[in-house]
Amino acid sequence: MSQAGGGRGCGSSVPPRAPWSLVAATAALCLVSATSVWTAGAAPMSREEKQKLGNQVLEMFDHAYGNYMEHAYPADELMPLTCRGRVRGQEPSRGDVDDALGKFSLTLIDSLDTLVVLNKTKEFEEAVRKVLRDVNLDNDVVVSVFETNIRVLGGLLGGHSLAIMLKEKGEYMQWYNDELLQMAKQLGYKLLPAFNTTSGLPYPRINLKFGIRKPEARTGTETDTCTACAGTLILEFAALSRFTGATIFEEYARKALDFLWEKRQRSSNLVGVTINIHTGDWVRKDSGVGAGIDSYYEYLLKAYVLLGDDSFLERFNTHYDAIMRYISQPPLLLDVHIHKPMLNARTWMDALLAFFPGLQVLKGDIRPAIETHEMLYQVIKKHNFLPEAFTTDFRVHWAQHPLRPEFAESTYFLYKATGDPYYLEVGKTLIENLNKYARVPCGFAAMKDVRTGSHEDRMDSFFLAEMFKYLYLLFADKEDIIFDIEDYIFTTEAHLLPLWLSTTNQSISKKNTTSEYTELDDSNFDWTCPNTQILFPNDPLYAQSIREPLKNVVDKSCPRGIIRVREESFRSGTKPPLRARDFMATNPEHLEILKKMGVSLIHLKDGRVQLVQHAIQAASSIDAEDGLRFMQEMIELSSQQQKEQQLPPRAVQIVSHPFFGRVVLTAGPAQFGLDLSKHKETRGFVASSKPYNGCSELTNPEAVMGKIALIQRGQCMFAEKARNIQNAGAIGGIVIDDNEGSSSDTAPLFQMAGDGKDTDDIKIPMLFLFSKEGSIILDAIREYEEVEVLLSDKAKDRDPETENEEQPSSENDSQNQSAEQMTPGSQEVELVDQESPEDSVLSSHPESLSPADTDSAANASPSEQNPNPTENHEPTSPDGECTDLDDNQLQEQSETEEEPPPSVGWGKKAQPIDSILADWNEDIEAFEMMEKDEL
Repeated sequence: MSQAGGGRGCGSSVPPRAPWSLVAATAALCLVSATSVWTAGAAPMSREEKQKLGNQVLEMFDHAYGNYMEHAYPADELMPLTCRGRVRGQEPSRGDVDDALGKFSLTLIDSLDTLVVLNKTKEFEEAVRKVLRDVNLDNDVVVSVFETNIRVLGGLLGGHSLAIMLKEKGEYMQWYNDELLQMAKQLGYKLLPAFNTTSGLPYPRINLKFGIRKPEARTGTETDTCTACAGTLILEFAALSRFTGATIFEEYARKALDFLWEKRQRSSNLVGVTINIHTGDWVRKDSGVGAGIDSYYEYLLKAYVLLGDDSFLERFNTHYDAIMRYISQPPLLLDVHIHKPMLNARTWMDALLAFFPGLQVLKGDIRPAIETHEMLYQVIKKHNFLPEAFTTDFRVHWAQHPLRPEFAESTYFLYKATGDPYYLEVGKTLIENLNKYARVPCGFAAMKDVRTGSHEDRMDSFFLAEMFKYLYLLFADKEDIIFDIEDYIFTTEAHLLPLWLSTTNQSISKKNTTSEYTELDDSNFDWTCPNTQILFPNDPLYAQSIREPLKNVVDKSCPRGIIRVREESFRSGTKPPLRARDFMATNPEHLEILKKMGVSLIHLKDGRVQLVQHAIQAASSIDAEDGLRFMQEMIELSSQQQKEQQLPPRAVQIVSHPFFGRVVLTAGPAQFGLDLSKHKETRGFVASSKPYNGCSELTNPEAVMGKIALIQRGQCMFAEKARNIQNAGAIGGIVIDDNEGSSSDTAPLFQMAGDGKDTDDIKIPMLFLFSKEGSIILDAIREYEEVEVLLSDKAKDRDPETENEEQPSSENDSQNQSAEQMTPGSQEVELVDQESPEDSVLSSHPESLSPADTDSAANASPSEQNPNPTENHEPTSPDGECTDLDDNQLQEQSETEEEPPPSVGWGKKAQPIDSILADWNEDIEAFEMMEKDEL
């Protein structure tokens, strides 16, 4: 999601309509001059080692691409655990994630220009022929406009760009006659009906065959879209217009960008996450640089690079100034409220913001890029991958990792800008982790949980489109690439568009609408191009000096201490506000502070403690603001106490041939038996018990003696099953769901409850697998007879010796899915409306878990479970030092009701009522932001 080599973003000195050769020369000057500074710095990586790592990237790509073509094509994506293609409608729905799939061989199209970058020109020519022969763009499928644009339209245009380049060279693609461009034009016209709104913002989805609003289209009723979804079109649409001469595409994309710019919050110059496509009202008013907004900022700067329109650069610089003023809290990037930008909207960050250091390189602001990148790298070293979301104290917030490439992208651009060999070592770490933890016999599998090392049957197309491209370019020298990468710009999906498009078919009116809305600060333009004499003043260790203070930020410190306290920025010398974690109900001083903040403490008869805030009773507006923040922290504290009493997921790792630990299944834990987090893992061969339900004395004790027994769920309680297999000599047990076809894809796991009696007699570990995951072990037994597994709290590293013995396999007999355990918590927290709209209430009381009458009763009801089964929660930090809390239970409800209920259950926002003070309602919304981000 960054610019290749810097492009024209290297300075306002480049004229808006400068010839592309001048653009490329300027880009090269910016980055080469930066690189030259580092030749005297740290010891460089040898040419031989760089070549070795580059060849390793090529082999990894062959493993991923080859398995997709062999086992999945023409499906959109490969399912690397079950070794088959993912076809829309034939697999359980994954919700919005599936909107990228349109039955158009997504992975092949997304990989086209990667093949050329990796010097696989013969394979590229074959792939183009397959696309032209097999791909149909007229399918009756509802797809995401955003994903289809960046992946498919961008893939076709990137393929076309490099096809004509190869044709000009005279060896390959001599038969090519713009066929990919014609397909891109066809797809572009299919996307245009999405723009049929009063605002010019596109609908988020469209039917490829029937368009919008027709009954058979099954779409067109949506009212909201994300800012990035509407603002990440200009590169592909403008390139399509410049290639074909059809100006309508660029016109529509420009209109959408103009509307977003006009609707920005004028005082903060920030934009929200979600906007109403008809009215232009902000639906979600939090603002950051991650999910939902990220590529909007990216495309403003790159639109200037590719199209030469100064207004795009002016808009980007205005937004960038706001980002660095409000969102950037080095090394963190925290979301804020667009109307109250000094208030943090959440206490966690998502993985998509990892692209931002790369964009800062293009901007020329190197120091904060180095800081944020280093912080992210420390998180990766702790968890092996970047979790989908992590808190400000670097605990896992969402545990998935779908092999996202954004960190590799920023690593590449920081290396290009600094030449620091440190970033080559970072890239080497990424390669090692991918091969060690994500590689499976049939490709690379996404991580379902970075804490346990469990896999997900998923290999997204962007993994091939971006990850291997950036990693190869990181280690490649100029002579290793068959064309000049500096002549192209990378789209957000890393597709290549030629910079000479800036002077082609320029028929679009370039009205500068920026200055109509804002008075620009000239200082915003000072850092558009890295000036190495300023960035690295006679100091070849400049980047290292920035990284050094951040080396231990994840493992040995609580980063809250490095987050600037906003209150102190404006009330220098005053005492910082009371934090929820420090509050003591018996401390008279604390009670006085609460009163000053408009917060009352009420002891209820049933033992609950209720906090009520009346904003209008606060001593001042600042104290009322502190009161709102205190209430939010109390909610987070209650949420954390609930999570600390939940057991984390466990892992079942198949370690025998031919798996060798490559396949990891996430398992639900039991509330009885051996605690795998406190004891050594259990390793053994598996055997099915007889009877299979394990509800009576086993008839085959000799078969399970010293082994891990497989038993089926149902007909008796879990504890009874555990006792029966333990009496037969089993060293552990795996309960497999009796609901055929059940999968962690579609249902949350749960903790196996006891039987209401004393279960201290159960000494063996017990884990639970859904039917789909359990069938992997059963299938392995049928094929290999001897199957050995490891039961643990987290997947263990593979044995290098067995890795070397592993034979390549064209078939994968394993599958793995995982989901987070969701058991009803031990606390209930409620937000309750009081008599005035500016009141906030927090009440908390203990609630004990009731034992299950049967094993099926251990599954929590939907109302008790987390509504997002893919959301993961981190257990208490072992060192106990960091006590700050995340807000992962909070949700925002955008629709309002005239009459709110007297109380609102946990996980829901208090219903807005007629407000006397609108600003307070906005503050409350900021603290109760929805967390169901589409990451």
